[in-house]
Amino acid sequence: MTATDNPIPPVPAKRFGWLRPSHKHSAVSATVLLSVFALLSRIIGLVRDKYIAYTFGAGPGTDAYNVAFQLPDLINYLLIGGAASISFVTILSRYREANQHEEGDRALSVILTTMLLVLGGAILLAEFFVPLYTHLYFPNSPSEAVLCTFMTRILLPGQLFFFAGGVLAAVALVRKQFTYQAVSPLIYTLGIIFGGVVLSHSIGIPSLAWGALAGAFAGPFLVNAYAARRAGVHYRPLLDFSNPGLRSWVRMSLPLMLGVTVVFMDNIILTWFAKHSAGDITRLMYAKRLFTAPMAIIGQAAGAASLPFFASLYSRKLFGDYASAVNRAVTRILSVAILLSAAMFALARPAVDLVLRGGSFNRADAELTALYFAIFTISLALWASQAIYSRAFFAAGETFVPMRAGTIITVISIPCYWLLHQRFGVIGLAWASNLAILVHTVTLAVLLHRRRMVSLAGLDRLELGRALLAAVASLAGITLLLHALPHSHIQTYLGDLIALLVGGVLWAVLCYGVLYLTGSTLPSQLRSRRA
Repeated sequence: MTATDNPIPPVPAKRFGWLRPSHKHSAVSATVLLSVFALLSRIIGLVRDKYIAYTFGAGPGTDAYNVAFQLPDLINYLLIGGAASISFVTILSRYREANQHEEGDRALSVILTTMLLVLGGAILLAEFFVPLYTHLYFPNSPSEAVLCTFMTRILLPGQLFFFAGGVLAAVALVRKQFTYQAVSPLIYTLGIIFGGVVLSHSIGIPSLAWGALAGAFAGPFLVNAYAARRAGVHYRPLLDFSNPGLRSWVRMSLPLMLGVTVVFMDNIILTWFAKHSAGDITRLMYAKRLFTAPMAIIGQAAGAASLPFFASLYSRKLFGDYASAVNRAVTRILSVAILLSAAMFALARPAVDLVLRGGSFNRADAELTALYFAIFTISLALWASQAIYSRAFFAAGETFVPMRAGTIITVISIPCYWLLHQRFGVIGLAWASNLAILVHTVTLAVLLHRRRMVSLAGLDRLELGRALLAAVASLAGITLLLHALPHSHIQTYLGDLIALLVGGVLWAVLCYGVLYLTGSTLPSQLRSRRA
């Protein structure tokens, strides 16, 4: 039956109808939805970081807490490529385009059952060998190693929930339903805060690990399981090694499992080299998490929203539309990221001081964290655009080429991290991170161009130039303003708030003015998105 067989009278669009879980989104509305919820999630993430910094400060305990996440994330990445939903969206899109819904459901059950067994076995082994891993990080601090081991063992089972949730999330994504994916990370972050508030007085910093485990179950797993159930998917424990869906998933995911990229390894490399002085890991990770807030809002949200649409275009062999869609997305993301980088760099000091300083996190900790944060902000456009370029490959079912290149770049970049750390300390690590993502992003763009998938000529260079000019003007304006404000050298909460408010307004005015005067289409695009 078609739409013309049983016409339905038009229903007036509701103002907040796009928030309904069942709403079928366009690429633009999906990006807006994920960006809004990413912003909300990052605000809650700032509350989490503020709570942890205020309560536990920056020292051996928080270093152990940050390192405790590394092994669980590494196991997830090496065994399932860290991207269950990314590869499964492509596979499920093919089944959906071919109208093979039952085969798609069977493939889901087979993949989920098989990989839960594999991942579960790996987690059991890891539980026994955790002390060996944590000893590598803390060879001269037995108490810190024991604390890290305890929290790592708590966090390891959470990877089962992340994997299952990632596979189940694909069911809603191929239907262009993004609300469930938008909500799940918010619940995960709330779980960490809840665990700390409820249990910190009795068990200390491990309360955060218990909260993260509960959040992984309630958010990434339970929310997406509910979404899959509503979509009519009935999971059955099923093993079938000859299933074509499983074979396709393994073929796509195997390069993700065997290869490593700077995108994933950056935090591990940073914490490894920063382990020699108590508190350095914590301060560096706080700076990175603050930096990833806008990156998630504009880069990861756009990448996640774009993948189903890229995959749909490519599976229907609309290669020209696919290339145009990728270039439009990259141009918009680069333009916005360049503008945001200017504000973040100029306002790094008051922003970090306002968000983190207090309690056990002193002024010196905030100053160092702000310095690392400012350096990271320079690479925002690179991190944001690589999220689009990598998903352009994944949408085409191509994972080997980008992961091979990413692995080579990661191996080559490690001596760069070491050298800059030896020469400049922790500051050198922040610069090494920027350099590594620069090489990674440029390589992805060149590979897409050389394989005739997405031409670099399709980027709107004139629009990018206008954004760069607006960024330079706003950066200069904010810098002069901060120097002109009275007592700008004295960090107080009120002074921080005034600097952020006035600086933010000036940034918006200067950016809009320069973009408008140079004929940029970005302001009109933003107005149309808001409408």
